[in-house]
Amino acid sequence: MTHVEDELTSQPECWARAASEAARHANVLPGPGERVAIVGCGTSYFMARAAAALREGAGQGETDAFAASEFPHDRRYDRVVALTRSGTTTEIVDLLGRLKGATRTTAITADPDTPVRTAAGELAVLDFADERSVVQTRFATTALTLLRAHLGLHPDTAVTDARTALTEPLPEGVADCGQFTFLGRGWTVGLADEAGLKMREAALAWAEAYPAMEYRHGPISVSTRGTVTWMLGDAPDGLARQVRDTGALWIAGRLDPLAELVRVQRLAVAVATSRGLDPDSPRHLTRSVILAP
Repeated sequence: MTHVEDELTSQPECWARAASEAARHANVLPGPGERVAIVGCGTSYFMARAAAALREGAGQGETDAFAASEFPHDRRYDRVVALTRSGTTTEIVDLLGRLKGATRTTAITADPDTPVRTAAGELAVLDFADERSVVQTRFATTALTLLRAHLGLHPDTAVTDARTALTEPLPEGVADCGQFTFLGRGWTVGLADEAGLKMREAALAWAEAYPAMEYRHGPISVSTRGTVTWMLGDAPDGLARQVRDTGALWIAGRLDPLAELVRVQRLAVAVATSRGLDPDSPRHLTRSVILAP
């Protein structure tokens, strides 16, 4: 078993623990009414987008999400939350250092014994969700679970659905497809982007992601036999029929959207294995991006 397989199968337990510990971290996470920015890089950026949409949609306060390298320093926030598995990513550490003393900052990390300890004002540590694989799975989803639980939006069914996602067979024929499109709505747009990233980095697959309604404005033209369109969350009316009319395989999101992402993680590993790839070590990638000064 690869590291990533071992790590993705532990997600139900990690989510349950994160949800149970959310109250303990409440004092370092955004409070109602705060103007907040959530930042990350790669997978963490997509989780930041999902969390921002959830928080603002819940009426907790204006919430933006940015890739750390694109943070708008001319804007003022009550708090900036950084998602960083390694605690060493250059863009995150540099941004937190620049904000120090001017803006309240919190880093959600798996490893506090790294530069993020001194760069961030406060930490929420999820060391039990740390990973050995380059490919992120359980840390990212556990960090999002912590934020969902903090907002009161973590459903009891999420952990149960994650277990279902790990035990049910993947949809018939999906691993044989040559192109993958993932769709989301609202907070699940970030999850769709993450699903596409998992397929690209782990399996070197042709994978795209779009807001569900935007998919019909051009991207649907690439859908045909041998392609798959996978919905994370509830689909707009009529979309499934339109996809099936192209000849593509339509996969409806039946589970909690975060659990649907677990199914995609399994798919990425399956496709990588079928292609003779090592999903633990995608080409050109490292576990943390540390830029030379």
